[in-house]
Amino acid sequence: MDLEARSLSASVKATLLVKLREYKTDLNNLKSEVKRITLGNANQAARDDLLESGMADTMTASADQRARLLMSTERLGKSSDRIREGRKTMLETEELGVSILQDLHQQRQSLLQAHNTLHGVDDNIGRSKKILTNISRRMSRNKYIIGTIIGLLVIAILVILYFKLTHHSSS
Repeated sequence: MDLEARSLSASVKATLLVKLREYKTDLNNLKSEVKRITLGNANQAARDDLLESGMADTMTASADQRARLLMSTERLGKSSDRIREGRKTMLETEELGVSILQDLHQQRQSLLQAHNTLHGVDDNIGRSKKILTNISRRMSRNKYIIGTIIGLLVIAILVILYFKLTHHSSS
């Protein structure tokens, strides 16, 4: 085929030679595949013998692995349950914490209001104390003034009596 393709005209010759190379490559690939398959069949029997002898050990190991896998799955399930319970407890604790914080906030507001009220009362007491001090001073001053007036009146009465008695006796 190669010779016939070379003897043809140049335009047809190039395309045929390319196709011929592709066919040769495909043919070589198929030949190597056939060799591999035929050698594989001979080796397959030896391979099966080896696998059957190791199969008993594999079954034992597989059962052991399966048991370990089941135990691990069970442990994982228990751990998952514990995690769920822990998460539930955490959420309950968080809700309780939020409730306590709200109560504390309300108590703080009440204490602030009481503090402000006490400040107002303290200011009122201070003013009342000043007023009472002023009243006390005025009372003391008024006592001295009244005492002085009474004293002057007593002196005036005594002076009048003296003059009346001394003028009365001279006449």
